[in-house]
Amino acid sequence: MSDNSKPPYNDLIGDMLNKRGDEVSMENLKGFGKPLPKEYFSGDTFQHFQRIAKDAGYKPHWLKLQHDISNMIHEIAKLASTGDQDDLQKRVDDVNKKIAEHNRHCPPPMLKGRISLDSLDRAKEIWS
Repeated sequence: MSDNSKPPYNDLIGDMLNKRGDEVSMENLKGFGKPLPKEYFSGDTFQHFQRIAKDAGYKPHWLKLQHDISNMIHEIAKLASTGDQDDLQKRVDDVNKKIAEHNRHCPPPMLKGRISLDSLDRAKEIWS
């Protein structure tokens, strides 16, 4: 008698590693075959994941968005200062869409508000 009420087991991390292993040899990865430092096994698992990811050069999506938003704000401010008023409001609207996406993914203390054409100088300070 089999239990068909249970969903099939999904090993998402294992599947990603297997797929990655098919694309690139795992032996070529930095630190392959070396033991993990002992501090990775003590304390908070999430903090250790963050440290390992940072050591590997991983950058979270919200942090990439933060850099994009900063660049966009500086570009808008530069255009506004030169008197080029073409599509500035559309650019501000695009930035605000990115800010909304940033706020959906970032940690709560990193939430930031929308910008406007009148608040460009303040926005440059906040997003720098």
